[in-house]
Amino acid sequence: MSGLGASRRTPRRRRWTWVLLVAFVVMPLVEIFALVQVGQVIGAWWTILLLVLNSAVGAWLVRREGARAWTALSTTLASGRLPAREIADGALVLIGGTLLLTPGFVTDALGVLLILPVTRPLFRGLLTSAVTRRLVVLGPGMPGFGTPGTRRPGPGNDERPGPDVVRGNVADEP
Repeated sequence: MSGLGASRRTPRRRRWTWVLLVAFVVMPLVEIFALVQVGQVIGAWWTILLLVLNSAVGAWLVRREGARAWTALSTTLASGRLPAREIADGALVLIGGTLLLTPGFVTDALGVLLILPVTRPLFRGLLTSAVTRRLVVLGPGMPGFGTPGTRRPGPGNDERPGPDVVRGNVADEP
């Protein structure tokens, strides 16, 4: 593809290349290094026991915080409010739980930080800013606002009805 679209995709591809490189090359190397270092200090069997204990505590923590996030989401929806904070908390608990499922001390530490209610607001802010940068918000008076396929009469628009508008008369039957 040529033109503006192709040049806009290149930085995004580079960013994803770096993210994937860190996720699949750097993180496993960091995890192996951490496991070897801990294993040399406390021994192989204690390291394995510590990893199993981390998994058990992590599963309990994910279950507890996931239930809290679900309850908060349900309460917010029942009250008719927008559940932005609750959705972000649920996503962070899900990501943290995924990190706790991967074996290793570094991912476990990051997973616990994402799940704990004390540290979650910091990551919620990061998640919110990342999502906000990717969203395009349309408001009244902006092109594209409204339902696709309909035209609204007004200044700058011709008065002809769009494809979803049918002109006619309504008659009440006695």
